[in-house]
Amino acid sequence: GLTGKGKMVAYMEQVGRLRLFVQTLRIAFPGLTQVRWSRYSPVYLEPEINKGYYRKSQEELTEEERTERELKAVRPIKAAPSNVTSSVFDDPLVSKFTNKLMKGGNKILARSLMHQTLEQIKRKQLEKYYKASEEEQASIECNPYTIFHGALKNCEPIIGLVPITRSGIRYQVPVPLPDSRRCFLAMKWLITECRENKHRCTFLPEKLSQELLEAFHGQGSVVKKKQEIHKMAEANRAFAHFRWW
Repeated sequence: GLTGKGKMVAYMEQVGRLRLFVQTLRIAFPGLTQVRWSRYSPVYLEPEINKGYYRKSQEELTEEERTERELKAVRPIKAAPSNVTSSVFDDPLVSKFTNKLMKGGNKILARSLMHQTLEQIKRKQLEKYYKASEEEQASIECNPYTIFHGALKNCEPIIGLVPITRSGIRYQVPVPLPDSRRCFLAMKWLITECRENKHRCTFLPEKLSQELLEAFHGQGSVVKKKQEIHKMAEANRAFAHFRWW
């Protein structure tokens, strides 16, 4: 009979043969490979969203892109997610704001409110544009997407306050915020201001368009709230060293 060491060697050889057999099966039959949490096998390729990729001629493609295009001609491609589009009018920031605006999973209502808000901004700016003189018309922005991006940028706080406990005392410590946190706070403050502090007879698109226009010009309650946080951070700068120890 085999000793304990011999049995261990024989067992390891069997495991090695089994692994080699599984690898051979994966190469020969890739469709049989199990992929957890996915309905697609590894044979499927990722979809290409950028339309400019397909407008390139064969001479403009690199060697890798040419190989990838040849593969996509013969292999199946995954379905694109519902939140991805190749439209030139798509704006990731507007889509993100729409998701924040959504309640109860009603995406259609959230999109409708967002489109009405952008339309209200356009109407208000065009009305102001046609009433202004020729000199003033050059300084009036009529693109609602530009106004939306500028308003969000003006509402983003640079520094926030984080409660940190030291020796049983809680201090409000100023810390710099990452870009994702700044964008989240700006969107949250705008939506909260429009939902909670508006007249009951005022529709959300009307209130939101007014807040965005005020924030675009550096005014409004959301910009004021950002400035108050910056003042508190300036007042508590003596506690800034608590971030490290």
